Amino acid sequence: MQFEVKIDSSYNEPKIIILTASMTEDVNMILNKLSNHVPQVISGSKDGKIEVIDQGDLIRIYTSAGKVFAVTHKGEYTLRLRLYEMEERLPSHQFVRISNSEIINLKKVHNFDMSFTGTICVKLSNGTVTYVSRRYVSKIKKILGI
Repeated sequence: MQFEVKIDSSYNEPKIIILTASMTEDVNMILNKLSNHVPQVISGSKDGKIEVIDQGDLIRIYTSAGKVFAVTHKGEYTLRLRLYEMEERLPSHQFVRISNSEIINLKKVHNFDMSFTGTICVKLSNGTVTYVSRRYVSKIKKILGI
Protein backbone atom coordinates (compact mmCIF):
# COMPACT_ATOMS: atom_id res chain seq x y z
CA MET A 1 0.00 0.00 0.00
CA GLN A 2 1.34 3.42 -0.93
CA PHE A 3 0.81 6.64 1.03
CA GLU A 4 1.19 10.18 -0.20
CA VAL A 5 0.78 13.41 1.75
CA LYS A 6 0.62 16.79 0.04
CA ILE A 7 0.78 20.02 2.01
CA ASP A 8 -1.40 22.70 0.42
CA SER A 9 -2.38 25.85 2.31
CA SER A 10 -5.52 26.28 0.16
CA TYR A 11 -7.22 23.43 2.08
CA ASN A 12 -8.91 24.35 5.36
CA GLU A 13 -9.54 20.71 6.32
CA PRO A 14 -7.67 17.53 5.44
CA LYS A 15 -9.03 15.73 2.37
CA ILE A 16 -8.47 12.01 1.92
CA ILE A 17 -8.67 10.32 -1.48
CA ILE A 18 -8.25 6.56 -1.85
CA LEU A 19 -7.25 5.27 -5.28
CA THR A 20 -7.70 1.52 -5.69
CA ALA A 21 -8.46 -1.07 -8.38
CA SER A 22 -11.10 -2.74 -6.20
CA MET A 23 -12.60 -2.69 -2.72
CA THR A 24 -10.35 -4.82 -0.55
CA GLU A 25 -10.38 -5.74 3.12
CA ASP A 26 -7.60 -3.17 3.72
CA VAL A 27 -9.61 -0.40 2.07
CA ASN A 28 -12.70 -1.29 4.10
CA MET A 29 -10.60 -1.29 7.28
CA ILE A 30 -9.21 2.17 6.47
CA LEU A 31 -12.70 3.51 5.75
CA ASN A 32 -14.01 2.07 9.03
CA LYS A 33 -11.13 3.60 10.98
CA LEU A 34 -11.65 6.99 9.35
CA SER A 35 -15.40 7.01 9.86
CA ASN A 36 -15.06 5.98 13.51
CA HIS A 37 -12.45 8.58 14.36
CA VAL A 38 -14.17 9.57 17.62
CA PRO A 39 -12.36 7.84 20.49
CA GLN A 40 -14.68 5.32 22.07
CA VAL A 41 -14.94 4.94 25.82
CA ILE A 42 -14.09 1.60 27.33
CA SER A 43 -15.79 0.83 30.60
CA GLY A 44 -15.52 -2.17 32.85
CA SER A 45 -17.03 -3.33 36.10
CA LYS A 46 -15.01 -4.12 39.19
CA ASP A 47 -16.29 -4.60 42.74
CA GLY A 48 -19.83 -3.71 41.66
CA LYS A 49 -18.78 -0.36 40.20
CA ILE A 50 -18.34 0.68 36.58
CA GLU A 51 -15.10 2.51 35.79
CA VAL A 52 -13.81 4.15 32.62
CA ILE A 53 -10.61 2.43 31.48
CA ASP A 54 -7.92 4.39 29.67
CA GLN A 55 -6.67 2.49 26.60
CA GLY A 56 -3.07 3.17 27.60
CA ASP A 57 -3.62 1.40 30.92
CA LEU A 58 -4.76 -1.85 29.32
CA ILE A 59 -2.26 -4.69 29.57
CA ARG A 60 -4.35 -7.50 28.12
CA ILE A 61 -7.93 -8.35 27.21
CA TYR A 62 -8.97 -11.99 27.32
CA THR A 63 -11.98 -14.28 27.43
CA SER A 64 -12.67 -16.91 30.06
CA ALA A 65 -15.85 -18.83 30.86
CA GLY A 66 -17.80 -16.84 28.27
CA LYS A 67 -16.86 -13.45 29.74
CA VAL A 68 -14.42 -10.79 28.54
CA PHE A 69 -11.91 -9.37 31.01
CA ALA A 70 -9.54 -6.39 30.81
CA VAL A 71 -6.40 -6.31 32.94
CA THR A 72 -4.69 -3.08 34.03
CA HIS A 73 -2.23 -2.32 36.83
CA LYS A 74 -5.28 -1.32 38.90
CA GLY A 75 -6.81 -4.77 38.58
CA GLU A 76 -9.11 -6.88 36.47
CA TYR A 77 -12.37 -5.58 34.99
CA THR A 78 -15.31 -7.40 33.43
CA LEU A 79 -16.32 -5.93 30.06
CA ARG A 80 -19.67 -6.06 28.33
CA LEU A 81 -18.13 -5.97 24.87
CA ARG A 82 -17.08 -9.04 22.90
CA LEU A 83 -13.39 -9.56 22.13
CA TYR A 84 -13.82 -8.72 18.43
CA GLU A 85 -15.58 -5.46 19.41
CA MET A 86 -12.63 -4.54 21.62
CA GLU A 87 -10.25 -5.35 18.78
CA GLU A 88 -12.16 -2.93 16.52
CA ARG A 89 -12.08 -0.15 19.14
CA LEU A 90 -8.38 -0.40 19.95
CA PRO A 91 -5.58 1.01 17.76
CA SER A 92 -4.08 -1.83 15.71
CA HIS A 93 -0.54 -0.40 15.94
CA GLN A 94 -0.60 -0.83 19.74
CA PHE A 95 -2.93 -3.78 20.40
CA VAL A 96 -2.55 -7.17 18.74
CA ARG A 97 -4.50 -10.39 18.94
CA ILE A 98 -2.29 -13.30 19.97
CA SER A 99 -4.96 -16.00 20.09
CA ASN A 100 -8.68 -16.47 19.56
CA SER A 101 -9.17 -15.51 23.19
CA GLU A 102 -6.60 -12.77 23.90
CA ILE A 103 -5.41 -9.33 22.83
CA ILE A 104 -2.27 -7.73 24.30
CA ASN A 105 -0.93 -4.18 24.48
CA LEU A 106 2.46 -4.19 22.73
CA LYS A 107 3.59 -1.26 24.88
CA LYS A 108 3.08 -3.41 28.00
CA VAL A 109 5.16 -6.37 26.79
CA HIS A 110 8.29 -7.00 28.85
CA ASN A 111 9.72 -9.57 26.39
CA PHE A 112 8.97 -12.26 23.80
CA ASP A 113 10.58 -15.68 24.32
CA MET A 114 11.08 -17.40 20.97
CA SER A 115 12.74 -20.52 22.38
CA PHE A 116 9.49 -22.50 22.49
CA THR A 117 8.95 -24.64 19.39
CA GLY A 118 5.91 -23.57 17.38
CA THR A 119 4.80 -20.79 19.70
CA ILE A 120 5.99 -17.59 21.38
CA CYS A 121 5.94 -16.96 25.14
CA VAL A 122 5.01 -13.38 26.09
CA LYS A 123 5.89 -11.83 29.45
CA LEU A 124 3.81 -8.75 30.21
CA SER A 125 4.69 -5.77 32.41
CA ASN A 126 2.53 -7.01 35.29
CA GLY A 127 4.37 -10.38 35.37
CA THR A 128 1.68 -12.33 33.52
CA VAL A 129 3.00 -14.97 31.14
CA THR A 130 0.88 -15.86 28.12
CA TYR A 131 1.43 -17.57 24.79
CA VAL A 132 0.90 -16.69 21.15
CA SER A 133 -1.11 -19.45 19.50
CA ARG A 134 0.47 -21.08 16.46
CA ARG A 135 -2.12 -19.47 14.20
CA TYR A 136 -0.87 -15.97 15.18
CA VAL A 137 2.90 -16.64 15.34
CA SER A 138 3.62 -15.42 11.79
CA LYS A 139 1.62 -12.22 12.44
CA ILE A 140 3.64 -11.47 15.60
CA LYS A 141 6.92 -12.20 13.83
CA LYS A 142 5.93 -9.79 11.07
CA ILE A 143 5.11 -7.08 13.63
CA LEU A 144 8.47 -7.67 15.34
CA GLY A 145 10.32 -7.62 12.02
CA ILE A 146 11.59 -11.17 12.38
